[in-house]
Amino acid sequence: MSSIPSIQELHWQSLLDHFGVTVAAITGVLAARGKEVDLFGVIVLALVTAFGGGTIRDLALGSVPVFWVTNSDFLINGTITAVITFYLVRFHELPSTVLMVADAFVLALFTIAGARKGLAFAVAPSIAIAMGVITGVMGGVLRDLLMGEIPLVFRREIYLYATAAFFGSCVFVLLQHWRPDGQGNVIMGATAVLLLRLAGIRWRIALPMFRPKHLVKP
Repeated sequence: MSSIPSIQELHWQSLLDHFGVTVAAITGVLAARGKEVDLFGVIVLALVTAFGGGTIRDLALGSVPVFWVTNSDFLINGTITAVITFYLVRFHELPSTVLMVADAFVLALFTIAGARKGLAFAVAPSIAIAMGVITGVMGGVLRDLLMGEIPLVFRREIYLYATAAFFGSCVFVLLQHWRPDGQGNVIMGATAVLLLRLAGIRWRIALPMFRPKHLVKP
């Protein structure tokens, strides 16, 4: 039988969720640099980045209203973060390395949150894994599509973004199968995402590119 989360556990989970929304919103704002997008457009891109994956996940699972509708604090967090970042980046550029590392943490948090919610809805393990990947990466996909670009997750230079989400989601779901609600399952799953993503960034690891035979260099 699953144990009921304590008030302290719920508090920490809420803090982690808000951290993820904050950093995701910041990455959404920074993605709009040089695109001549006004403040309203920037806010939309930030919110799509922060909520896109979780919204698709909740709709797929039938969890309605979706998470940011049931808790408006997430919407307030994402909006305020977008406005502050919009004005701050005019005077101070965030180091790209710091942002990529923070984004890797967000990917890990969102991925495991998605897989965890999938399992809570008693779906098949493969579906729970898919929910983890969707939660982790689809916000960025939707953002890039709104800007008319090939989503970063499909580009070689993203360095194991969706792959890290898939791997970590698999680790978490397998751990939950072997020892349901075991201590540290969330931590180990998130760590798997984080380490693979950071390794991809550090050593520029990428999956093979799809190229027609006549375009492959001898």
